[in-house]
Amino acid sequence: MESFPTELGVLTCLMLFAASMWMPYVIGLAADPSGEDAFGRPAQIPNLRPWVQRANRAHLNLLEQGIPFAILILILDRVDGFTALTYWTAIAFFWIRVVHAVGMISGLARMPIRPILYSMGWVCVLLMGYAVFAARLT
Repeated sequence: MESFPTELGVLTCLMLFAASMWMPYVIGLAADPSGEDAFGRPAQIPNLRPWVQRANRAHLNLLEQGIPFAILILILDRVDGFTALTYWTAIAFFWIRVVHAVGMISGLARMPIRPILYSMGWVCVLLMGYAVFAARLT
């Protein structure tokens, strides 16, 4: 039986995390003190409490980086391009995204922490892109 690469395990955890990021937003909608029926029509994001707005944005931010990251890992798997760089980059990316989401929803990750975390995730995506091209050159 072939071993399951760490990068694919991390990707699985990342996608489960992304698939679960709707929960803080929906909890915030359900607990909205305005009494409006947010489930009867799409919520007006600017009218929601700040932490619910941040939960929505944290989910979108995760998808913005998670989808390209996932595709690059799947390409790397296809071209047999996993290396020590991709191993550590995958692990770092997962934890950066968790810290970013928790920090954003809680409001603890303010300027300049939140954009630094987002930029660190972007660098991880770039490193995975580099690994794809490096694998194709060998």
